[in-house]
Amino acid sequence: MSHPAARAPGKLPLVVWVLAAGTFLMGTTEFVIAGILPDIAPDLGVGVSHAGLLITAFAVGMIVGGPAMALATLRLPQRLTLVLALAVFAAGHVMAALSSSFTVVLAARFVTALATGAFWAVGFVIATTAAGPAHATRAVSVMMGGLTLANVIGVPAGSLAGHVTGWRGLFWTLAALATLAAAVIGRFVPRTEQRARVSLRDEFRALRQGRLWLALASAVLIMGGVLAVYTYITPLLTDRAGIPRGAVPLVLIAFGAGALGGTAIGGRFGDRRPMATTIPAAAATTLILLALIPLSTTPLAAVALIFLMALAGFTINPVVTALAVRFADGAPTLTSALTTSAYNTGIAAGSALAGQALASSLGVTGPALVGAVFAGLTLLPLSALAFAAKRGATRVVTHGAPGTPVPAARTTSETTSART
Repeated sequence: MSHPAARAPGKLPLVVWVLAAGTFLMGTTEFVIAGILPDIAPDLGVGVSHAGLLITAFAVGMIVGGPAMALATLRLPQRLTLVLALAVFAAGHVMAALSSSFTVVLAARFVTALATGAFWAVGFVIATTAAGPAHATRAVSVMMGGLTLANVIGVPAGSLAGHVTGWRGLFWTLAALATLAAAVIGRFVPRTEQRARVSLRDEFRALRQGRLWLALASAVLIMGGVLAVYTYITPLLTDRAGIPRGAVPLVLIAFGAGALGGTAIGGRFGDRRPMATTIPAAAATTLILLALIPLSTTPLAAVALIFLMALAGFTINPVVTALAVRFADGAPTLTSALTTSAYNTGIAAGSALAGQALASSLGVTGPALVGAVFAGLTLLPLSALAFAAKRGATRVVTHGAPGTPVPAARTTSETTSART
């Protein structure tokens, strides 16, 4: 893999963009279910709230699969890991498309999630390594931009295709695209030697930092808040805002555009001002979700609030991902996997609780209330990170002798994460 210094200043290497394309495909798979739940549910003989478990199962698979697959493939060449992950991903979609059993489709989603977790865990490491420390957050933003672009293009297009050709046709298409993606990854991701002499003890030892777990907690909570609403967005739009079911994919474009914009904002400002970027974004997400409860009765207000929810919520994601990898420098692969697991822990918890709220007397506004609670709780770990960063900066100043400059090599990463 080429050294970051070998490319033009400010430009990311090609491999980052190739990996972003892979996250686009996998993001489409993870989130397209939200737009076609009313089509899948009757075909598999279950209710819509029960069909939402297909999203929960994928999230659980990512929770387990990220760290487990990261450790299982730790000594494999990175390119081989990515290609194998895409092969399993394709096989999971074929299995789901051929079955009429909800249990089998649920299992297929879980298997697909295991492969996705392996892809993201290795992909984030390749991207940040190729970009170098100065552009790590930007590289994460581009990769996550593939995920959010899936919400702009992939999810609405997939939802429309699912309505027109049936959800099984959509799954066959995703399997074919995964096969194509494996060929592209095999062509453009640089060949690396086998990852040698990796110590699992060192990997786990690097996870003993409290700041790392605060960053992971932030990832859990903000994703739980946003996805609590997104999982059951179709009933909210059709039953409360009065939007025709056929127009739901257009609203998903608005959500995706907001998510893409938020990811870009986080990538732009997160390296220099991580806490000043994330704390206001979390507060804004909370207020927007609360506003969604009384104001989502008209199409215009509902669409505007959903766009703003995605814009504010997804601003946080690239920042806390980059912070987590930075805090556990000695375990980049495992930490990257844990970050993916954190997001999907939030998705699983948020979607599960939102499903319960939807089935309760709260009805279609229940998921928004669940989301607001999750987003509000995000302020707790983010505030603790800001406090820890200020204490660290104070110790650097007070422990140094007056007038003695601090070596730049030591302070670069510390001051970057400490600025607010």
